[in-house]
Amino acid sequence: MSLRGTLTILAVSAVLCGVPTLALAQGAAKDARSSSPAPAKPAPAAKPAVPAAKPEAKPAAAGSAEPTLIGQFGSWGAYTATPNGKKVCFALAKPASSKTNPPNRPRDPAYAFISTRPAEKVVNEVSFMIGYALKPGSESTLEVGGASYAMYTQGDGLWIKNAAEEEKMVEAMRKASDVIVKGVSAKGTETIDTFSLKGLSQALDRLAQDCKR
Repeated sequence: MSLRGTLTILAVSAVLCGVPTLALAQGAAKDARSSSPAPAKPAPAAKPAVPAAKPEAKPAAAGSAEPTLIGQFGSWGAYTATPNGKKVCFALAKPASSKTNPPNRPRDPAYAFISTRPAEKVVNEVSFMIGYALKPGSESTLEVGGASYAMYTQGDGLWIKNAAEEEKMVEAMRKASDVIVKGVSAKGTETIDTFSLKGLSQALDRLAQDCKR
């Protein structure tokens, strides 16, 4: 199964029943990427499966792969999970607005993730599940704070192409009011997703406390 298909199934499963399987997502993504040409940026781990919308905050069960909401900050939810005993923390948001050209083209929901995985020494990795299959080999862009960043695409996922710029991009996202993500689908449809950044800085600060290296 393709990476896009795996993530889509996991996301739908999470929204419907609130029991996402993060460990399975990471394993399936690793298998999918192992047969693909190496990208310019080392392939990041799969994004956490999308949790149910605003679940009630509760103490996380030890070793649980099910994300637990530890705080809602503006547009961003802060979550933790511990699949296979390895803690994962992430901030999650949906777009404030989305446009397609041609207009009103159907697509799956889009999500923005910023994840930290201490066991892999990954801190604040930015990624997007964009809701459709991106044009193979295409580059998307992320615009924030007056700067534009090239994004590497795979399936329906986006990651920053130049990993050396990621910390700078996250700092810009902390200070800006919104971020704009532009992409092109495999069918040629152009999309523009605008994510509000209200609450992101507070969400990341909370995750830094709960997901220490």
